[in-house]
Amino acid sequence: MITIFTIILCSLMFGSGIAMGATFFFNTSNSLSFILHNPTITTLITTTTTTTTKNSSSSSSYNKSSSSRPNELSSWIIENTPIMHPFNDTELLWRASMVPKITKYPYKRVPKIAFMFLSKGPLPLAPLWDMFFHGHEGLFSVYVHSHPLFNGSFPKSSVFHGRRIPSKDVEWGKFNMLEAERRLLANALLDYSNERFVLLSESCIPLFNFSTVYSYLINSNKSNVEAYDLPGGVGRGRYSPRMKPHIMLSQWRKGSQWFEMDRDLALEVVSDEKYAELFEKYCTNACYADEHYLPTFVSMMLPERTSNRKLTWVDWSRGGPHPMTYQYRQVTTEF
Repeated sequence: MITIFTIILCSLMFGSGIAMGATFFFNTSNSLSFILHNPTITTLITTTTTTTTKNSSSSSSYNKSSSSRPNELSSWIIENTPIMHPFNDTELLWRASMVPKITKYPYKRVPKIAFMFLSKGPLPLAPLWDMFFHGHEGLFSVYVHSHPLFNGSFPKSSVFHGRRIPSKDVEWGKFNMLEAERRLLANALLDYSNERFVLLSESCIPLFNFSTVYSYLINSNKSNVEAYDLPGGVGRGRYSPRMKPHIMLSQWRKGSQWFEMDRDLALEVVSDEKYAELFEKYCTNACYADEHYLPTFVSMMLPERTSNRKLTWVDWSRGGPHPMTYQYRQVTTEF
C-alpha cells in the first residue's frame, strides 16, 4: 500500500480524511490543487498560484540554505516551546493569543509551516510523511492531536516522535471537534516561527514534494478557508435564531472543515471568545460547528484575509452525507 502512495509523493499538496482511503487531485499548468478527503465534508477548488510575498519575513522562494543556524535568542525560543505542557484550554488560548508589539524580529526568523494532524489514534501513513519531510528540517513543525487514551508511539527517527499535544476526546459532529482544531492552532502558535497552518487528518497524503508546498504556501498572501451560503436543510437549515443579533441568517456560512491559514488569521481564531461561545451553545444536534464556525467567523470578521475557497477535490456523485472513499485497489495509474 505504501508503494502505491509513494508514487504519488512527487505530485503536491494533501489528500485527507478522518476515515480510511485516499482521494486524488489534478492540476492545470497555471494552478495548484489540494486534496482533502473527509467523510464529513470535502470538496474541490483550484487556486491560481500567487507570487505575492506576505511580508518581509517570508522568503520569496524556497531556499533550503535560508535555514541557517539560529542565534541564541531564537534557539532559546525554540527550546522553550514545549509540546507537552500543563496549560488547560483557557490558559493555552490566552497564551497563544499574545502578539509581540515590536513586529521586527531581533533574530533571523525562517518562516515554517505547521502541519497539524487531527487523528483518532495511529497515523498509518506516517512513513510516507517522513519521506515528504526528510531533508527539510527547520522549515516545518508537526503537531498531533489524538485520542487521550491512545498510547501508540513513533520511532525516534520519525518527525512524529514526541509531537503529540495534550489532547481531549473528539466526537464526530460535536463541538469538541472545533475545540480540538483550536487546540492544535494554539499549540502551533506558541512557536513564533510558524507562519502557515495546515489542518490534516490521519488519511492525508502529500501529492507534491515539500519544496513545492513550502514555496506555494509561504508566498501566498491569502488564507484558504471555504465559505458559501447554502439554502436548504444542510446549510441555512442548521442556523439557530438564538444566535441573533450577533449572527444573522444572512451571515451564516458553510464550508469544509479542512483549512490552511496564515499566522494573523490563526491568532484571530484562537482569540475569539464571542462567536465560539455562541456556537458551543446553539450549534447542536444536526448543526456541525466544524463545518460552520470558521466559514461564518471569517466571512463576518475577516473576509479580506481569505481566498474564500479551499484547495480540494472529492467525489460527491454518490450523494449522501459522505463523499466517495477510495480504497487502495482503486488507486491505479489509470485513475
